[in-house]
Amino acid sequence: MFMWVVAELINNIENQLDLGYGRASMPIPDSMIIPDKKIKLSVLRRAQIDVTVAGITLQNENYAKCNRGVKIVPDQSLSNISNFDIYDVIVIPGGLNAAKAISSNPEVQKLLASMHQAGKFVAAICAGTLAIKSANINKGGKITSHPIVKADLENEYSYQEDRVVVDNKVVTSRGPGTALLFALTIVELLLGEEKRNEVSNHMIVASIL
Repeated sequence: MFMWVVAELINNIENQLDLGYGRASMPIPDSMIIPDKKIKLSVLRRAQIDVTVAGITLQNENYAKCNRGVKIVPDQSLSNISNFDIYDVIVIPGGLNAAKAISSNPEVQKLLASMHQAGKFVAAICAGTLAIKSANINKGGKITSHPIVKADLENEYSYQEDRVVVDNKVVTSRGPGTALLFALTIVELLLGEEKRNEVSNHMIVASIL
């Protein structure tokens, strides 16, 4: 199962019983970047990964207001999720203001650290990579991010310029333009290369991203 920690949580209940499929959680705050969210959610759900979008630090508890004024309704609040053991990966979205809100949230810091310690995947894109640092995960390991936060990371990590970096179950990516590759990488890590290729073919994905 997949968790996206942002200002929304999306559950695909029908897929929870499918053997071999992962679960993910995505926490979302206000001011996240829309392309990051929509692309990742679309790809992950196409792969039949059960995605929960969880709201945190929202000015309005009913929705997250994104960086272009788009409003997203979360499935539930992150604080209302009691069992994180069911999730295979947690994904942090992009957006500088969103990243700062997530990175400074003690609840998210604890969750990220515990997920990684349990051998689960932790993923972040764009400035969301700051949350990896704030949770003290994989210090000294390979990492990437949007260039705007490179200076905040390069002294404590082996900073890379690759579009997607995977190191010790930490998956990071650079920005909206790399969101598709980021999502497909997560699909492959959870479900294998065959599932990634199946999703890519259905989406008519270019051979070079």
